[in-house]
Amino acid sequence: MRAVLASILIVALSAGVAGADTFDWSVHGQLTFVDQYHPAFRSPYQGGNSLSPKSVGDETFDATAFLGLRLWDGGEIYADPEIDQGFGLSNTLGVAGFPSGEAYKVGKVDPYFRLQRLFFRQSFDLGGDSQKLDDGQNQVAGARSADNLVITAGKMSVTDVFDTNSYSHDPKGDYLNWSLIDAGAFDYAADAWGYSYGVTAELTKDWWTLRTGLFDLSRVPNSTQLETDFSQFEVAVEGEARHDLFGREGKIKLLAFVNRGRMGGYRDAVALGEATGTVPDTALVRRYASRPGGSIDIEQPLSDDLGLFSRASLDDGSKEAYEFTEINRSISLGLSLKGADWGRKDDTVGAAAVVNAISDSAQAYFAAGGLGILIGDGRLPHYGTEDILETYYNASVTSWLNAGADYQLIVNPAYNRDRGPVSVLALRLHAQM
Repeated sequence: MRAVLASILIVALSAGVAGADTFDWSVHGQLTFVDQYHPAFRSPYQGGNSLSPKSVGDETFDATAFLGLRLWDGGEIYADPEIDQGFGLSNTLGVAGFPSGEAYKVGKVDPYFRLQRLFFRQSFDLGGDSQKLDDGQNQVAGARSADNLVITAGKMSVTDVFDTNSYSHDPKGDYLNWSLIDAGAFDYAADAWGYSYGVTAELTKDWWTLRTGLFDLSRVPNSTQLETDFSQFEVAVEGEARHDLFGREGKIKLLAFVNRGRMGGYRDAVALGEATGTVPDTALVRRYASRPGGSIDIEQPLSDDLGLFSRASLDDGSKEAYEFTEINRSISLGLSLKGADWGRKDDTVGAAAVVNAISDSAQAYFAAGGLGILIGDGRLPHYGTEDILETYYNASVTSWLNAGADYQLIVNPAYNRDRGPVSVLALRLHAQM
C-alpha cells in the first residue's frame, strides 16, 4: 500500500510539469509492475542456484521519481529516489540470460526505498547547429550545440551511458531478458541493483561520439556494497558511428571494458577443490587481477516503423563474473515494429533471439559443482549454449499507461542440456508522466 500511495503521489506531481519546455527544473515519475510465471519443466536434479522446476510465478514492482534542476548554463543535478518490491523467478537465479530486467538481485516482500541515482551533468557547447532538448526523465528542457562535450559524475547506471540501443534497452517498455536489453558479456560495474559511482565523458562531433568512463566495482563480486575509492574499478570506452542507410540514420557502437579487482579464477578454484576434496569456490582463490571484454552494438531503422538491432559480446572467461551474470560470449538479433499498419501507432511488437555461452574453464567449474552469481545446478554433465527466444507486445492504453505481454522460450537454462526447456510468460504494466 505504501508503494502504491507513493506512486500516486509521484504521478500526480509529475502531471503538473510534464511537457514543460521553459522551466529550469524537471519532475517526472514512473511505476512498473511485472508478473512472470513458468510452468513445470523437466529437471532430473537441482543445485544451489537452480531455477525451480515447479510451476511458479513471481512479481516485481518499482516506482521512481526523476528530479532534475538546472544550476547554471549547461550544469544540472539529478536525483532518482525509488521504491522497490518483489522477487525475480527463483530469487533471480537459475538462468544466465535472466528473463526479467525488472528483477534485481535483492528481493523483498515489503516495499523499500533506495536512492538509485544522484549525479551532476555539465555540458559544453563546441559548435554546430543548436539542438532542442525536450523535458524528460533525467533531462531538463533546453538546447545544446550539435558538437558538444558532456561530463557526468555521481551515482548512475553504467548502461545509462554505454551499450544503449533504441530497440532493446528498456525492460519497462521493450524486451525483458537481461542478455537482450544489454550485451550479455558486458560485465558492467554495479551493485546488486545495477548502479555504481563513477564519472563519464562523452565527446560528440559530426557523425561520431566517443565515450569513456571510470566506475567503482562492488567490494566483493555481486555485492550490495560498492567501493567508494576506485581501489576496485572498471574502465569503459565506447565509440559510436552514425551512418545513413536506406535514407535512415543507423548506429554502430564498439565497446571495450576492463575490470580490475579481487576475483577468482575458475581453474584455480577447481584445482583447490580437487586438492582438498571440496566443492570449488572462486571466493577462496580471489586475487587482484584484470578481466577485459568488449561488444559491438548495431541499431538500424529499416522503415518508419520497423527497426533491427544486434549485439555481439565476449569477455575473459578464465575468471568469475564480477557483477552481471555468467556469460562469456553472446550474440543477439531482433526486430521492433510499431503498430501503425494496424491502426495502433503507439503500440510495439518485438521478436528476438540470443545465444549465450561460457568458456571451457567455466564449464569445468560448474561441472564440479561450483556456484556463480546466477547459476549453478550442482553439476553440468551435458553442456549446451543457452538459447533464448523472446517476443512481446506493448500496447498503449492511454498517453501515460502501457500494458504488455511477453513470452520467452529458454533452451538449456544455465547451459544445462539435462534441464528444460522453460517457457516464461509475463504481464507488464507501466505508467509514466
